[in-house]
Amino acid sequence: MNLRQLEYFIAIADEGSFRAAAEKVRVAPPSLSQQIRVLEAEVGGPLFERLARGSRLTPAGRAMLPDARAAVTSARRGGRAARAALALEQADLEVATVLSLAVGLLPGAIERLYLAYPGIAVRLHEYLHRDELVRAVDDGTGDIAVGPAPPTREGPVVELGHESFVAILGPRHPAFTSPKPVPIGALADDDWILFPAWHGLHGLVSAICAHAGFAPRDAITTAQVEAAVRLAAGGLGVAIVPANIVPPHLEAHVRELDPPVFRVLYAYARSEWSPQARALLTALEEESWPTVPPGALVLD
Repeated sequence: MNLRQLEYFIAIADEGSFRAAAEKVRVAPPSLSQQIRVLEAEVGGPLFERLARGSRLTPAGRAMLPDARAAVTSARRGGRAARAALALEQADLEVATVLSLAVGLLPGAIERLYLAYPGIAVRLHEYLHRDELVRAVDDGTGDIAVGPAPPTREGPVVELGHESFVAILGPRHPAFTSPKPVPIGALADDDWILFPAWHGLHGLVSAICAHAGFAPRDAITTAQVEAAVRLAAGGLGVAIVPANIVPPHLEAHVRELDPPVFRVLYAYARSEWSPQARALLTALEEESWPTVPPGALVLD
């Protein structure tokens, strides 16, 4: 049973005649009759009673007609939806990302996407580690992933730009009185607001501190990056976080690092880019990505 056979079946039911139905669907009468015979063989009995002038549905035909109409209508609706999605008129986009980017980077890109394509609906799937992004894309949860460098992949991977990291200091910290960049090594004796070992930023902060020759001493551990900012600004310890997640009212607590610290961000997909994913990729590439100065520490 296929869609064409159902369309022929409905046309005969509506026209009351094989010949009139053949004209309606623009097919030769013998071909239409052959398709109906195949359909009747599949369901196990006649669907039409052939009359001297026209035809009419048998009880089996009458029972089948509502579902046949529903199937054809649903298929046509599905085709229209697919064409609309391909034209970016109306479609869903599943985006896998790390939590800090969902707060900092992606809102601006999604806003640009919505302005260009109001019919796209974005669903964010937020994770705490890059490995979870890879799994989300591989199992079909995400149409596109935005985050740190993925392992070697067969699908498309695009380098987007660099994300900068900053220190958050409380008002009683000695470096708070100066707007100058803070040497990372100068924070060696401080208490720290750190992230759990399974959190994606844990290894990054550890690597930054190791580059300066020390291991950070944790005062508080939190999985919430925004909470780390607020705790550090309150003076409970220092924190290193992505610059783009700091809310405007806490900017007085932000200090650049010496040397400056950056992380490379990527977008990638399971196979080829869908039209919706490519539209988001374009919006991400329009971001004002920071320039990496000479001597910066770049983490990939």
